[in-house]
Amino acid sequence: MRKLVVSEFLTLDGVMQAPGGPDEDRSGGFKHGGWQLPYFDDIFAKAVIEGLAGAGGFILGRKTYEIFAAYWPTAPAEEQAAAGPLNNLPKFVASKTLRESLAWNNSTLIAGDVVKEVAKLKQQSGKNLQVIGSGELVQTLMKRDLVDEYALMIHPLVLGSGIHLFREGGSKQALKLIDSKTTSKGVMILKYETEKK
Repeated sequence: MRKLVVSEFLTLDGVMQAPGGPDEDRSGGFKHGGWQLPYFDDIFAKAVIEGLAGAGGFILGRKTYEIFAAYWPTAPAEEQAAAGPLNNLPKFVASKTLRESLAWNNSTLIAGDVVKEVAKLKQQSGKNLQVIGSGELVQTLMKRDLVDEYALMIHPLVLGSGIHLFREGGSKQALKLIDSKTTSKGVMILKYETEKK
């Protein structure tokens, strides 16, 4: 059995929306897209690459899949350490609007009950599965107690608005800190294990 790890870039006030670019996700009138980029350093890069390379596959929501599929297959040479795992490892995409066959290498559509399908994927042997971004999908997985670990990169930045990882109305969840480090730019890289109910 393998674990499901939710990996997210967050601001100090818990915003996860559009870390990578100004037009990544403007839903709700969000104007702060690309907020993560100024905080990148070697420690950050190493943590991201180790996380990607250590995964057995990725579970993605439709929006994150479309953003990644448009970028990573043709990523520049200097980004191949991240592009390699993303392009080559299995990707399972939860969507009610996409149709098979998905163009990005090693991508499989989860068109049915995402909770049942992710539970089945967790039962398989192999390295852990990683969810990146995919805010709405993560909400579903958290509500159904499928998340085993959180890999959070908390940035020293408060945005005051945007979509949050942990939202109002969620259930209580005890976590155990299993690893932590700080980058030269003040990003806290934290790993938490969930305590199962």
